[in-house]
Amino acid sequence: MVTDPFPRPIRTRRRFSALLAATALGVYLLLIIGATTSITNAATACSTWPTCHAPVDPLSQTDLAIAWGHRLTAVVVGLLVAASAVAALLGSASRGVTAALLGGAALYVVQVGVGAATATLGPAAVIPGLHLALGIVIFAAVVLALARDLELATGSDDDVVTPPDPIDPEPTPEGGRTLPSGRLARARLTAFAYFKMMKPRLMWLLCLVAAAGMALAAGPALDAATIVATLGGGVLAIGASGTFNHVLERDVDQRMSRTADRPLATQLIPVRNALLFGLFLSAASMAVFLTINALAAALGLAAILFYSVVYTLLLKPNTVQNTVIGGAAGALPALIGWAAVTNEIGVPGLALAGVIFLWTPAHFYNLALAYKDDYARGGFPMMPVVRGETETRKHIVYYIAATLVGTVALAWISGLGALYAATVVVFGGIFLWAAVVLHFEQTEAAAFRSFHASNAFLGAVLVAILVDALVVTAPF
Repeated sequence: MVTDPFPRPIRTRRRFSALLAATALGVYLLLIIGATTSITNAATACSTWPTCHAPVDPLSQTDLAIAWGHRLTAVVVGLLVAASAVAALLGSASRGVTAALLGGAALYVVQVGVGAATATLGPAAVIPGLHLALGIVIFAAVVLALARDLELATGSDDDVVTPPDPIDPEPTPEGGRTLPSGRLARARLTAFAYFKMMKPRLMWLLCLVAAAGMALAAGPALDAATIVATLGGGVLAIGASGTFNHVLERDVDQRMSRTADRPLATQLIPVRNALLFGLFLSAASMAVFLTINALAAALGLAAILFYSVVYTLLLKPNTVQNTVIGGAAGALPALIGWAAVTNEIGVPGLALAGVIFLWTPAHFYNLALAYKDDYARGGFPMMPVVRGETETRKHIVYYIAATLVGTVALAWISGLGALYAATVVVFGGIFLWAAVVLHFEQTEAAAFRSFHASNAFLGAVLVAILVDALVVTAPF
C-alpha cells in the first residue's frame, strides 16, 4: 500500500510546493502591507492589541482600515506558515526544508510579539526596523525551503549541457549576402537591418525603467521636455549598445541558430559601416543627454561602455555570473531617469536600480534554459550550460525572492501607494508560480512562460510606479 508523502489535504509533493509558494507570497504580502502601514504611520491609529478599536477622530478611519488590514493579513499568513511547518514535520520533507520552516514559524511568533509591543508601547519601545527585518528573514526562510524542496523533488544531478555540433550557416556568395535587385526592396532590407542591430525589443522596457526613475524623482511636476530628451537619448544609447554587441559577437552569432540571421552574421551590413553607425548613435545620444545635464550624459556613456565592453567582451564569454553582473546595464536607465530630473543620484533611484538588477537573473535565466543548447554551441558559460538546469531553476526562485524584497525596500523608501502594492503582489505571485511550474514541467514552453511572466511582472510594476508617482499624490 502506497501512502501519500504528505498529510491530508496536501497529499502530493506538488501541492506541498504550492503551499510553500502561497506561504512565501503571503509573507511577502504582509511585508508590503507592513511597509505601507509604516509609511502612512497608520499604526498610530490603533494602540490596542490584538484587537483594534476605532479612535475618536473620524479623520483617522483610513489609517484604521490599514492597521486592521495588516493584523488580519498577519492572522492568515500565520496560519499558512504554521500549516507549512506542520506539513513538513509530518510529511516527507527533507530535514533542511523542515528546519527552515520550523525556524520561520518560530520567528513569526517573535515577530508577532514585536508587533504587539510596537502597538501597545509605541515604536520607541523596540529597535527601529526590527519588525520588518524579522519579516524579511521569515520570507527568506520560506523561500529557501521552497527552492530546496523543488530541487529535491524535480532536480537531477547530471543535467549539464553537452555542447552540440555547430550549425552549418547558409552559404552566401563571396562578399556577403545577395541583395534584392530593386532599389526600394534593397533600401527596405538594409534599413531594417540597421534597425535590427539597435535591438528594438529592449527599448520599450528600458525606456519604461528610465520613465519610472523620472516619475519617482519629479512626481506630477515632471515636464515634457525632460521626458522627450531622456527617452530620446536612451533610445539612441540602447541602439548604440546593441550595434556594438552585433559587431563584437558576429562570429559567435554564426554558430547559434538563434542569432545566425543577424545582419553582421549574414554579412548583410559591412563591419565598418556598423561601427560607424554605432559611433554615430553614441555621439547623438551624448548630444541629447547633454541638453539635460552632464550627469545624465555620463551615465548614458557608462551604460553603452558597460554593455558593449564589460558585458559583451569580458563577462558573457568568461564567467557564469555574466547575467548577474551584467544586470547593471539594465539598472543604469533608472539612475539616468533620476539624474535627468535631479542632476544627482538619489536613494530612491538606487532602490529602483536595485530592483532591476535583482530581476535580471530571474528574467534571463529562463531564456538561458530555453536556448541552453544554442548557448552551449556558442561557447557561452551560461548557468544551465555550466551548472545544470536544476541549479538554474533554483536560482530563478532565489532571484525572484530577492527582487520581491527589493520592491519592498522601494516602497519603504519612496512611499509608493496602493496600486504599486497590489501590482507587485499579483504579478509577483504570477512570476513565482510560473517558476514553480517550470520545476515540474522542465520544458522549453515552460521556460518561455516563466520568461514572459518576468516581463509582465516588471512591466506592470513600472507602470504602477508611473501611475502612483504621477497621478496618485499620496499612498493609500
